[in-house]
Amino acid sequence: MKVPLANAKHGLLVLGLAISIALPARAEIEKGRMLMESHRFEEAMAEFLPAARSGNADAEELIGVMYAMGLGVERDDERAFEWYLRASMKGHPGAQSGIGWYFEVGRGTAVDLVRAYLWYGLSAIGGDPDAAISIEDVARKMTQEQIRRAEVLINDYRPWMYPFR
Repeated sequence: MKVPLANAKHGLLVLGLAISIALPARAEIEKGRMLMESHRFEEAMAEFLPAARSGNADAEELIGVMYAMGLGVERDDERAFEWYLRASMKGHPGAQSGIGWYFEVGRGTAVDLVRAYLWYGLSAIGGDPDAAISIEDVARKMTQEQIRRAEVLINDYRPWMYPFR
């Protein structure tokens, strides 16, 4: 099937726009990571915020880390949870494991083992190598009915969040 030249040009324009938006965000995030490694947390936050406000899941997850650990900000589990949640809904496996842990231990939210298992499961689908261990750990605390409910939720999220896995 031939693609009309006008459609091909439009596609290239859209791709070019996406790349021009993504590259500065990637540079901001890498600079922010370097600043974090140098313990220059306020400067790191200043790098992450514009990318996070534009919906970048990596930046959102890193801001979650900063709030979770009190790096350059006052430790705030509720805010950490919310930043992790934003990234998790975009399919960020590290943030999904973070959400699972928050639900498992009840920091920043109520303890909910079904949701902990759900988020660990999604994280495993997304490729987080530690998520399988987390699933095993939380499953030891759960009934078979809770695990069944969590598996139902994973199957609800999977096609939407990870359509090609």
